[in-house]
Amino acid sequence: MFDRYNRNITYLRISVTDRCNLRCVYCMPAGGIQLLKKEEILSLEEIAEVVKVGAELGIKKVRLTGGEPLVRKGVTDLVAMISAIDGIEEVTMTTNGVLLSKYAAGLKEAGLSRVNISLDSVSSEKYSKITRGGKLQDVFTGIRAAQKAGLTPIKINAVKLKNENNEQFDEIRKFAADEELKLRFITQMDLRTGEFSQVEGGEGGNCVICNRLRLTANGMIKPCLFSNKEYNIREYGIKEAFLLALNAKPKEGAVNSNGSFYNIGG
Repeated sequence: MFDRYNRNITYLRISVTDRCNLRCVYCMPAGGIQLLKKEEILSLEEIAEVVKVGAELGIKKVRLTGGEPLVRKGVTDLVAMISAIDGIEEVTMTTNGVLLSKYAAGLKEAGLSRVNISLDSVSSEKYSKITRGGKLQDVFTGIRAAQKAGLTPIKINAVKLKNENNEQFDEIRKFAADEELKLRFITQMDLRTGEFSQVEGGEGGNCVICNRLRLTANGMIKPCLFSNKEYNIREYGIKEAFLLALNAKPKEGAVNSNGSFYNIGG
């Protein structure tokens, strides 16, 4: 399906939960967040139905995000449900890696192709500070599990935090090279001011070729991360919500004053 600017929209990013087992400083406020109510969150079956309709419209690739997708109960079953849908060619996931040692093998068996792992420091002290208490070793163990399971090529997503020095980035580059991981640097973004740039080592942030729509955990299809527009599948119906979001997809990102990274998926 093509948007108003002749971009072929084939990619759906799905936030399966707004919950996370980390509290990264650039994603969640120090005081915590107001979580969605259980009844607001789409069931696994509802998510799969959205993907089925999306595939009929031209969606070929799905990425599962959060929050942290691996804290969503039944996420492996969801991967199996989505990967079995006609027209879906690839199912991937962005995760913080903390729980990958437990789930990597099962995810691969269910049909997950590969993972992107968020990792903003390879210093235990800095990692703990950025994530407000996370343990770096858990991520390293998760990376090994993903490698063993064949969830490759593994991509590392590293946020370039403001006021960090180049030494920090060089350490991440060395780690990725040593472990044969693909590395992408993402400059810290601001939804409220519309501050974003193209991903270093990837295509994200390049509005000219953007081919994605987004589904939030509570059923909103969004045309763009940097947009306030969203269409509720329960209100409009799945197909109509897709078409409304497609028609509302902007030429380029602007601002988002009513969403947050933790509940859209970054």
